Amino acid sequence: MEYTNPVIPGFHPDPSICRAGDDYYLVTSSFEYFPGVPIFHSKDLVHWRQIGHCLTTAEQLPLANAWSSGGIFAPTIRYHNGWFYMVTTNVSGIGNFFVKTKNPEGAWSEPIPVAQNGIDPSLLFDDDNRVYFQSSRTGDQGDGIYQCEIDIETGKMLTESRLIWKGTGGAYPEAPHLYNINGIYFLMIAEGGTEYGHMETIARSNLPYGPYEPCPYNPILSNRSMNSKIHATGHADLIEAQDGSWWAVCLGIRPASYPMGHHLGREVFLAPVTWTAEGWPVIGKDTHIEPIMDAPKLPEVLWREKPVRDHFNDSLLSFEWSFLRNPVVGSWSLQERPGYLVLHGHQALLDEAASPAFVGRRLCHFSSNIETELEYEPQDDGEEAGLTIYMDEKHHYDLAIRSLQGRKTVVFRRTVGSLKVEETKECPEGPVVLRIQALPDKFTVSFQSAQSGIIEMGWGETHLLSTEVAGGFTGVFIAMYATSTTGESAPASFDWFDYEPIG
Repeated sequence: MEYTNPVIPGFHPDPSICRAGDDYYLVTSSFEYFPGVPIFHSKDLVHWRQIGHCLTTAEQLPLANAWSSGGIFAPTIRYHNGWFYMVTTNVSGIGNFFVKTKNPEGAWSEPIPVAQNGIDPSLLFDDDNRVYFQSSRTGDQGDGIYQCEIDIETGKMLTESRLIWKGTGGAYPEAPHLYNINGIYFLMIAEGGTEYGHMETIARSNLPYGPYEPCPYNPILSNRSMNSKIHATGHADLIEAQDGSWWAVCLGIRPASYPMGHHLGREVFLAPVTWTAEGWPVIGKDTHIEPIMDAPKLPEVLWREKPVRDHFNDSLLSFEWSFLRNPVVGSWSLQERPGYLVLHGHQALLDEAASPAFVGRRLCHFSSNIETELEYEPQDDGEEAGLTIYMDEKHHYDLAIRSLQGRKTVVFRRTVGSLKVEETKECPEGPVVLRIQALPDKFTVSFQSAQSGIIEMGWGETHLLSTEVAGGFTGVFIAMYATSTTGESAPASFDWFDYEPIG
């Protein structure tokens, strides 16, 4: 059987994986979005379902100071003696810390900080019960991978940090993972930066602190300069399946335009791992990841597909929904009007690195139809609510209802850096359906009401919301939002939301 990459599409970068029996768990970065660190479950490594988040409270994840592409950087998940551990960095807050749980679908502990600084932390639970902590940082010995031993109960450093490897010379040696495989320590890292020069390299030693011998086949993973739909592969993690086969998950991108630009973000890819006669792992097909590859020989387990429409009938939002930073109390509700998501705009705007009333989901497909029905009667100029195609505060397209000189209007706004363009039309009374058609090269927006047919508002290029234009580490979100420049605003009631992939 074959499978198609990516196995988790859309903005889900920096994947890390662990196995508990025949269950696999995977976590990814979340940056300035809340809740933090989405966690996924699989039985066959190919089909994944989201089961929650590791960081679900403001105490676990304060994001008030998070700039765009700040907040939570790369996590690592490990399973040891019945406990799951997730270690990560809040670059806008506490720094390096870990949380733990016995039930990955339930609540995780309060953060336990680790004093070793840097980013991309990882853990190795060794055979002698020692726990080694690695991170990518700058220290007295230069840039590279540093390591210390910690007390896993308290997070206290038991040893000083020591440089253990600088990599092979590529830029930004980062994303370390240390494995004890049959008594040999393998240190795998990413180099080249999380862009088109990205690659994965590895070294090994008889001791956890080295010295480390680089693999003669490095890089063991790279799609650099290939005529491929997949690029920038790296930041990988290894896992041994219950049948003895080895696999890797990693991030990669799928450019949608030429010159190359990607707007879906960095996604999760899966690849087989083979071992050379000399005992070195090589990821993928001759170090490359392909769109279609041979599947693991594990029993296939499919999950029920998410319905196209969310009716907002439940007491909690489903796991795919995220807020932009920590949501302001009272800015959203599922109880205020049962069967609706109600947003209250306040003085935090989409053009600011702030926490507007914003409930969004990742754009996970190049082509999709997105719709929502909105009931909204703005009272004052400066109030608006609608849909945003959001990359960051300087790069977003908005389709909204607002008051303009006392008249209810529909506006389509394109914000790209310092440039802003708006188109407006008269808005009919009553509920309005807002529509986005996503295609690989453009977003087309329109609206419809009981008094009108479909009215086109315009379109915007996907390329202008790509990482290559906007910068940063995230991908495009589609979000319902409400804002106000005057303080309190009329409630924006969203009856339902459709997300329908095409093809």
